[in-house]
Amino acid sequence: MSTLTLTKTKMMQGVWQGIITQAGAGVPQIDVTHQSQGVEGVTLKHDENLGHWQLSIPIPPEAISDGVQTLVISDKAADEKIGHVTLLAGEALGDDILAELDLLRAELDMLKQAFRRHCLETT
Repeated sequence: MSTLTLTKTKMMQGVWQGIITQAGAGVPQIDVTHQSQGVEGVTLKHDENLGHWQLSIPIPPEAISDGVQTLVISDKAADEKIGHVTLLAGEALGDDILAELDLLRAELDMLKQAFRRHCLETT
């Protein structure tokens, strides 16, 4: 079981940032992958004043593409996933959201009609 806890802080200018706290001592061993390939440029800096580690993950260019892309953040020592970064982009995603919105509108119209009918029948 991992002794690490990951908390997202922000994503800015193509760099995802988070805070890692740990129950033990030593430098956390972090592994970040995208489609089973290691992500380069990951940094981990210790903040001695606050007692946690600042994790920075640059978003690789190959992860910026249509659809859903996921970066998996793991604790190497425990061989366990502790978090992930999900990126959503592209036209394919827009079509999915629009289709879902159309379904929700249709269901809402159906509910409005049923409610109006119920109100007429009970008065």
